[in-house]
Formats: sequence, C-alpha cells, structure tokens
Amino acid sequence: MIRGLAIIIALCCFLQPISGSAQPAPTPASLRQSALAFEQQGQNNDAARQWRALLKLRPGDPEPYAHLGLIAAREGQYQEAAADYRKALALGPKLPNVELNLGLALFKGGEMKQAAEVFSPLLQQLPPASAQARQVNLLMGMACYGMAQYTEAVPYLKRAAEQDPQSLPLLLALAHSYLWSRQFKDVLNVYQQILAVDPDSAEADMLAGEALDEMKDNEGSTRMFRAAVKANPKEPNAHFGLGYLLWTQKQYPEAANEFQAELANDPNHAQAMLYLADSQIQMNHSDLARPLLEKAESLDPSLPLVHLDLGILETDAGDHAAALRELEQAEKLMPDDVNVHWRLGRLYRAMGRKEEARVEFDKASKLNKAADEDLYKKIANGAARGPHANASSSSPSEAVSPSTAATPPADPQP
Repeated sequence: MIRGLAIIIALCCFLQPISGSAQPAPTPASLRQSALAFEQQGQNNDAARQWRALLKLRPGDPEPYAHLGLIAAREGQYQEAAADYRKALALGPKLPNVELNLGLALFKGGEMKQAAEVFSPLLQQLPPASAQARQVNLLMGMACYGMAQYTEAVPYLKRAAEQDPQSLPLLLALAHSYLWSRQFKDVLNVYQQILAVDPDSAEADMLAGEALDEMKDNEGSTRMFRAAVKANPKEPNAHFGLGYLLWTQKQYPEAANEFQAELANDPNHAQAMLYLADSQIQMNHSDLARPLLEKAESLDPSLPLVHLDLGILETDAGDHAAALRELEQAEKLMPDDVNVHWRLGRLYRAMGRKEEARVEFDKASKLNKAADEDLYKKIANGAARGPHANASSSSPSEAVSPSTAATPPADPQP
C-alpha cells in the first residue's frame, strides 16, 4: 500500500509542468527580425517559414509577400515569385523595388510580354539619368528582342549601348535588331563600333555580311563571311553562310567545301546537309546527294527544298510514285515556287496525266509572268528616280532555291 502511494506521488510530480518553462508567443516584430536574419544568412527555407508565420498574424501586410517573392526568385521559382510580388503590390502599391522585381521575375521566367508591360510604365516613372532607369531601359530592350519585336527593341538597345559602349553582347544585340528590322546601313555602323571593342569578332563579320547581302553587295558580303571564317573557324553558321553565298553565285565546289566544314562543326546541321546535297546535284554527283537529303529530311522534314531535290532525284531514277510524293510535299510547303510547278507538270506529263500537267504548267507560267511584271515595275521606278537612286532599292529581289538558280524554260504544253 505504501509502495503504491509512493509511485502515484512520483508520477504526479513528473507530470507537473516545470515552473518558468513556457515559451512566450512570438511577436510580429520578432518574426520579422528573425526572417530578415535568416535571409541575410542565405537560409531561405527558414526565412520563408518566418514570413509565412508573420502573415498569419498580419494577413494584410505586403512586406512578407515581397520577401517571399524574393526568396522564390533566388530559388529560380519565377512563376511563384511573380505571384507573390503581385500580392505584395495589391496590398502595398508603393513598396520600393517590388515592381522592378516583378518585371525581373517575369523576364527570367520567359514571360517577355508581361515583363514589358511592367517595365514600360515603370520606365516613365523613373528619373532618366538614374541607375535604375538604365537597368529598366536595358531590360525593356531585351524583352522586345526576346519577343522578336526588333524595331521596337532598337531605341532601347541603342540608348543602352550609348551608356555602355564597351559591352560587346549589347552591341551584337543591337546589330541583330537592326538587321532583322531591315535597317542595314545601321548594322554596318554598329559593326564599326564592335570592331573597336573586338577586332576579331566573327559574329560581327557575319552580321555585316548578312547586311551587305541584303543590300545586294555580293562581293562585300562574301568578303565579310570569309573574314568570319578566318577569325573563328568554329563560329556556328560561319561556314554555312559563306557556303550559301558561294552557292548563290554557282561556285558549287567551293560552296560544298564550306558546307562540309559546317558539318564538321555540327554534324546535324540540316540546312548544311541540304545545300551540300544540292551542290552535289549541280556537280552531277547524285549518288552523293541522296544520303545527305535523306538524313536532312529525317532531321527536319519541314524543309521544302529537301522534298524538291528528292523529287528531282526520284524523277531522274524513273520512280514516278516516289517523285510525285516528294514534289507534292514540296508544293504544300512552297506553293509559289515556279520550279516546283514546272517539275510537277513535267512529271504529270510523263505519267500521262495531261490535264494535271496543263494545270501545273499554267501555274508556273503565271508565277513567271508575275515575277517579270514585278521586275519591270522595279526597273521603271528606278529609272523614274534618276541615276542617283539607291541601287539596292531598285534591284530585283533574288529568291533562289536549290536547283532553281535559273528560271526553268517555258515547257511546251502537252
């Protein structure tokens, strides 16, 4: 009996709370200080836990959402970061830097349109000479660039390049924007700026070459691509660009060498395979062309010229069914190509399908007539402007496709 009583008393003593052991409930101020301390130490999970605890006490406080967004962005969780930044702005529109951080999260998450929608009004609010305005201006330019809105990107990138004239990536982005918005003379101006920063920039040589090609300066564009290849033989697309220019000039042996050099750098370069194959066809090496075309087709079946050249080879081999399949696919992908209709017409005629052949020859004839009329108008307009008119604006455009360096002759009607 006494022993049992002693056990009960001992258990009661054990179950009694220890005096002074109860922890006081955290206050909003202590949670905030703790969260900031964890952030400074890079302990993001602990910091986020403290900010969420603070939100339970103060659900209308925008600061925790702003910091949760910052933590998510640091972890690369940009969608979650943007959502938290938006909540912070909804509760406290005047919080400093949250709009910029929202734009950055959208930008880094690939949401260029939404990022631009944040940056554009923000840029109008900032003092033009401030460091933050410079940052937002650059981000706005790169957002437009990322959306392929190159004309819109130019003024932002130009301003950024004026503020940082030694930035090679920035100058290259500006040059690309000028090129893709067809402001070719400006490309050449930026090219000179790039040379002052990096005289051996193969990418800059290529940009200048593309601009000169668009301006119908074949000699100048070829010279620039040769310079690019010399500056960096491993530069992506340098050999291909030079090869393509040589191919358009019907210099097929040298063009083939350049396409082979591009394939040595990138064995899966589908376009280099295609144009190497066409060069082989032009040099009467059809046996070398076929495996290249078949591999190019497997890499990118959307390339229309692959189907045209395969159709030509199948026609020459006498396989009318295979030739028709390839040429019909080429016609779907480039319905306005004269050579496709002309070759389809000849194939239909050889197959005894005279009415279908007549339709294809008629299409080819109309396309040729339209091209001739367009050329006549351009020549007439150039003559009307006088001898000092810009040569590039009055020159006929040259859309060349494999095996169509010359317009096919008018085929007799079946």
